[in-house]
Amino acid sequence: MAHLGMTHPLAIRQGAAALAPRLFGSVGWYAALASYPQAAMDFSMRYDKRLKSTHRFAIADHGKVRELTIPVSRPEGAFASGRLAWSGILLSPHGRWWETIPTALESAYGRTPFYQYYAPKFAPLYREPAPGALLSEFLVEADTIVRAILGLPQAADLDLPPDAADLRAIPADAPGPQAYWQVQGSPFIPGLSILDLIFNQGPESPLYLKY
Repeated sequence: MAHLGMTHPLAIRQGAAALAPRLFGSVGWYAALASYPQAAMDFSMRYDKRLKSTHRFAIADHGKVRELTIPVSRPEGAFASGRLAWSGILLSPHGRWWETIPTALESAYGRTPFYQYYAPKFAPLYREPAPGALLSEFLVEADTIVRAILGLPQAADLDLPPDAADLRAIPADAPGPQAYWQVQGSPFIPGLSILDLIFNQGPESPLYLKY
């Protein structure tokens, strides 16, 4: 991959880009993704249990940042074959997150202009994971829904080319290009999940991904 470090993601508008796996990535993460005609998460990245941002996202709740996490687990004998990538990490049923997360989202965003319209689109995600369910498949499913809402090209089964721009260093809380009106934000709270933008701005969300 062509490593760009923290080079402005909109400086290059051709080819493909690789991003670190994210659950409901930040507005800045999606702004970077949206600047390329092809972009996908790189699940071949080495698993690191310290990177909770892979399966955690930030929302605004009563004017403060709140982080919601989907628990994960390593498969049995995960390190027996050597290197473990994010592609091999499993969803965990711990904490019945498929019940607690939609409740938390409704509490935080139930009064936003577009929650009632968009929340049902995410409902298929909130189910008890089957044994052996992969985190990577769940993240792709969530990302597919978000891209459809934002009108962005789908990743499909994009095989990232060797010269793909490397955007994997983008911080999990990368802020978006522009501030936007938030029901929960006074003053504006940057660096939140793309869900914050979608529930507050609805069909105008794509406008806030542009510099």
